[in-house]
Amino acid sequence: MGRHPEVKWAQRSDKVFLTVELPDAINPKVNIEPEGRFTFSATAGPENTLYELDLQFFDKINVEESKISVGSRHVFCAFIKAEKKWWKRLLTSDGKPPPYLKADWDKWVDEDEENDGPSNKFDNFDLGSMSDFSDLNMGGAGMSGLDAGDESDSDDEVPELIGKDGLESKADVAEASKA
Repeated sequence: MGRHPEVKWAQRSDKVFLTVELPDAINPKVNIEPEGRFTFSATAGPENTLYELDLQFFDKINVEESKISVGSRHVFCAFIKAEKKWWKRLLTSDGKPPPYLKADWDKWVDEDEENDGPSNKFDNFDLGSMSDFSDLNMGGAGMSGLDAGDESDSDDEVPELIGKDGLESKADVAEASKA
C-alpha cells in the first residue's frame, strides 16, 4: 500500500465534507460505495509516489446525490448521508483516528449550532447607515487648522545643563567630555 495523503473532514446532520490534500495529483481515482466505503488513489511528487486511502465511514452514503470535485491541489467531496443524523465519528473503527485524518475547522459546525445560520457576526452590520466623516469638519490631509511651528533648529532654547558632577554650563560639559 502507498502513502496516505492528508485528509480533512467536517459534517452536518445531512452530509459529510471530505477534502483530500494532494497537490498536483496524477490520475486520481475516487470511489464511494453506498455502504460508506471511500477509496482514493493517485500519484504525486517528483518521484511519482503512490498515495492511497481506504476509509469505511460510520454509516451509509447516498451515492447518487453526493458530489466529488477533483482540483489541482485537492479532491473535495460532499457526501450526502443516507440517514439524516450526526455521526459520533467519521470512521467505523473505535479508538484514535489515523494521523493523516484531521478535522476541517474551516467547515466545522457543532451539532447544536447547525440551525443557527451563518456564524458571521457582522451579517446585520449596515455600512450604508454610517456617516461620511468628511462632513464632520475634523480637518484632513492639509492640516489647515494647525500651525506648522517655528522651523528654526536652535540650541538657544535649550536650558542650561546642571549635571550630577556639578557642571553648570554647556562649556563645562563640553570640556568635561574631552577629558
